[in-house]
Amino acid sequence: MFENVKGLTLGKHKKFLVELIKAFDEAGYEVQQPWQVLNAGHYGTPQNRERLILMGARKGEILPDYPDSETNVAGKKIADKNLPVGPTCEDALADLPNAEDYKTLLYSDTVKTNRYGSPSPYAAEMRCLTDDAWHFGYVRDWSPDELTSSARTVHTDISRRRFAETERGSVEPISRFFKLSNHGASNTLRAGTDASRGAFTSPRPIHYKYPRCVTVREMARLHGFPDWFRFHVTKWHGARQVGNAVPPPLARAVAHQIRESLEFQGTYPSAKLAFNQPDLLNLTLSEASEYFGIPVPPNRRDRKSGAIKRKQMEIEQERLNRRVAVG
Repeated sequence: MFENVKGLTLGKHKKFLVELIKAFDEAGYEVQQPWQVLNAGHYGTPQNRERLILMGARKGEILPDYPDSETNVAGKKIADKNLPVGPTCEDALADLPNAEDYKTLLYSDTVKTNRYGSPSPYAAEMRCLTDDAWHFGYVRDWSPDELTSSARTVHTDISRRRFAETERGSVEPISRFFKLSNHGASNTLRAGTDASRGAFTSPRPIHYKYPRCVTVREMARLHGFPDWFRFHVTKWHGARQVGNAVPPPLARAVAHQIRESLEFQGTYPSAKLAFNQPDLLNLTLSEASEYFGIPVPPNRRDRKSGAIKRKQMEIEQERLNRRVAVG
């Protein structure tokens, strides 16, 4: 399976795609044609996200088919009246506690809470409350009473006012941030540019209910990641991890087709995996490079969001400790 952006099928980039398929053929592999651009919103994801997918196999083996659509994209024109409408942004986010209710999330990305709301069927699966939530994956030993990957973003009063005044499903004219529609799907969540191109963060959309950008956990919900899945504690890195990923519901649909072509039934793992190295989520780029024994790639972002941000978090923690002592 080969995945890339839809732009690879357009204009001058299409020539590269044709050459790639030819190279596969010469190497002894057949690609299912015509290739298809699949929308994650057609596979139960509350996000309008199109990706090029190539399906192939060694010549002589069973060639995987592209998966059929399972849902219509919420808030978009009905593509197949025989299919249900997929989950909305409200389905994905409404049960999550508001990160801004917790001072702890000013200096941490995790807080214990009992303020989860009543989940939609989609949110229930994200919270692993349904029997089939784990699919063929290992069950994780996690803490459902923790709100993770939810570090707060500090917005100015002016920004908040603009966010609040922006209509749902439209773009805020100054920041160019998209404001989610509670009855529709999210726009495509992007990762931003890498270090060689300036390490710019792609804008996170504005929450449909609160005058702020969504948290990394809320991005993960819109992408189809279950709540046990953890991301880097720094918002920039966590958002990039989400934006770079294939949405799990789409990946699962494609993987199912590959499993079918292999005529493989599969078994459900019986073991339970524990989170025994949470500190890895705090590593800066240089620390991670040292841990895994690889050269440190250049990255201006880590110098800012690593050591400096860590110092800011330490200062904020000290302030909160003093308030508690005084109280």
